[in-house]
Amino acid sequence: MDKDSDTALRVEGRVKWFDPSKGFGFVVSDEGGPDILLHANVLRNFGQNSVSDGAGIVLVVNRTARGLQATEVLKIEPPVATGAPPLEDAMHLTAEQVAALPLEPARVKWFDKAKGFGFANVFGRDDDVFIHIEVLRRSGLADLQPGEAIAVRVTEGQRGRLAISVGPWESALGPDGDFAR
Repeated sequence: MDKDSDTALRVEGRVKWFDPSKGFGFVVSDEGGPDILLHANVLRNFGQNSVSDGAGIVLVVNRTARGLQATEVLKIEPPVATGAPPLEDAMHLTAEQVAALPLEPARVKWFDKAKGFGFANVFGRDDDVFIHIEVLRRSGLADLQPGEAIAVRVTEGQRGRLAISVGPWESALGPDGDFAR
């Protein structure tokens, strides 16, 4: 933990667990120590409504009477991938090919964590994009809410358009605030 000021600490760690329905979760510092409370509002200020267990995270943390509490999310990195492709339809794509796909701004139509999938609508397109729970996990997310703004990298699957990665809406915006195409 690096001291940035008298009360704020910069902490790098991993998400222990986060439950969007409860509105909070906990982070474990790479340097050890007590768990750090991560409230949903702090995560939303970063542009996400959820974060995947095991995701790498950099936080600004304050000590409170109740323990350590995150006050700002600086960076989130997806959990370490197992090397397996997220879905069979994407097996033909290399990591470089996935990274070269454009980020498309979209809104979540619906997502059912129990079923393990959902759909989003890409801005300016009529067809839905299928989102699998494993793609969310590999993207560092745990859940999506209807109407949530996201950015997706999409490929054509056997049954239509398929999200290969999902991120915050802001990642699809260019430096001028317009959609980067």
